[in-house]
Amino acid sequence: MGEWSRSVVPIASRLCLLYLINKYLGTPVLTYGPSMLPTLNITGSLVLVERISTRTGKLRPGDIVIFRSPETPRKVVCKRLIGMEGDQVTYVVDPKNSDRCETIVVPKGHVWVEGDNIYNTKDSRNFGAIPYGLLEGRAFWTLLPRKDFGSLAPKPR
Repeated sequence: MGEWSRSVVPIASRLCLLYLINKYLGTPVLTYGPSMLPTLNITGSLVLVERISTRTGKLRPGDIVIFRSPETPRKVVCKRLIGMEGDQVTYVVDPKNSDRCETIVVPKGHVWVEGDNIYNTKDSRNFGAIPYGLLEGRAFWTLLPRKDFGSLAPKPR
């Protein structure tokens, strides 16, 4: 092997390793916006996301999940998991204007997600239950801002 291949092979193997870690184990994700207030910062929170729970079916209501938007698939969204398939979920239809509630049963192969800030979020109340296949991971640790550093424990029902 030449000198060129001795320098390229280690770099390529490290890049492959980074890709595999990001794709199958976990990754840092920057979240921003008002929908997850007060849990996550409106100007941006850097969270660690693990991808194993979504592949093994170990998610549970209360977990914060990252998923592909059902309306804009290029966009990744962060919300709280409220219900799994078969769960009965009661939600306020339009919290800004009324207290009217509806109850649904989450369809097979789907989950129900909602933002923590019910007055300023676009979630399953707008686009319905999302297919389980759109889930990309579970947020479990906040890295930034430093004042919020620590575990993102599931919110009790």
